[in-house]
Amino acid sequence: MIQSDTEYTNPEGLHVGMIMDGNGRWAAARGQPRLFGHRRGAKVVTEMVETAPALGIGTLTLYAFSSDNWKRPAREVSGLMRLFRSYLASETARCVENGVRLCIIGRRDRLSPALIHAIQAAEQTTRAGKRLLLRIAIDYSARDSIVAAARCAGECFPGSREEFGALIARVTNSPVVPEVDLLIRTGGEQRLSDFLLWECAYAELAFPDCMWPEMDARRLGRVIEDFHSRERRFGGLAHTAAAS
Repeated sequence: MIQSDTEYTNPEGLHVGMIMDGNGRWAAARGQPRLFGHRRGAKVVTEMVETAPALGIGTLTLYAFSSDNWKRPAREVSGLMRLFRSYLASETARCVENGVRLCIIGRRDRLSPALIHAIQAAEQTTRAGKRLLLRIAIDYSARDSIVAAARCAGECFPGSREEFGALIARVTNSPVVPEVDLLIRTGGEQRLSDFLLWECAYAELAFPDCMWPEMDARRLGRVIEDFHSRERRFGGLAHTAAAS
């Protein structure tokens, strides 16, 4: 079986993924630069992290910067990279206090040495967290991670889906985690945008009617409540149909 030095015991609870869309549009609607919206969005991340465990979430994966986002204007990209470093510096101590383990998934070879150092320091400092695993995707592409895992597996991979999933975790610098239970996307769009394609095979999808800076604990609570009202069949029959 494939092993990874990033494997660990996951917190109990749901795995929720979030595509944090709408920061720029929210800022533009208020006559502000896009980075104003991204800074506001970072504050929402803190609220989501604090709220998640009480709602039964054990793993929270946030889409912060896709591999395609390098196409954005250089000023916005550099501002986002500064914001990532600032977030790591300001939130690491809070994560330790609240039992949150922080993990950055995605490529690192295109990040600055200073940001890589900040990531490594935050991951090491929060490594003992057991209450919530917080994964933040930076320079992340689900398709690229699947391709990279396939290259590692070779032409005659004899393993299972679970073992291939462990390979995907390894190439994205992540602990092995459960598949996504619920994927939430704000901002009005209804697409996956190359996020957690393998892990979302049977994820429930939710599209709250708000931009990411408007997301809050109350809205998250409603989405989780709706999730628990759904019947997940994973390709099987509904309980009533199976019984009959």
